[in-house]
Amino acid sequence: MPATQLATVLRDAITRLNRRVRQTRPVGDLTGTQLSALTSLELAGALTPRELADTERVQPPTMTKIVAKLEERGLVQRTPHPTDGRQVILAVTDPGRRMLAQFERARNEWLAGRLAELTPEERDVLRRAAEILQKVARD
Repeated sequence: MPATQLATVLRDAITRLNRRVRQTRPVGDLTGTQLSALTSLELAGALTPRELADTERVQPPTMTKIVAKLEERGLVQRTPHPTDGRQVILAVTDPGRRMLAQFERARNEWLAGRLAELTPEERDVLRRAAEILQKVARD
């Protein structure tokens, strides 16, 4: 199979798997957008609302609404910016971290269940493919 055709097939498979994993979530009312913003904050450590909007590729007014919902649920906290009094810094709270862990567990359990249905040989192929995909992503 030529590299261009493999790229199409692989990209499609990764996209579909990623979509399915993202859809797997514990019961709750956190939206995908809210979860994504919370995850971005956790990965970054802390961001201004503008930085978070840029990271999530949404307009600042949209991010203001998302942050308000997260803050209302106690998942995000605001603290004064250390050098700019007009700004705030957003960070994930302990309840926010616990919620992220709950979502990650649900996703991992779903995927582990699907992988358990495969043969040992198929799982070995996927293990090797994961190593290769990590290499591709690093380069």
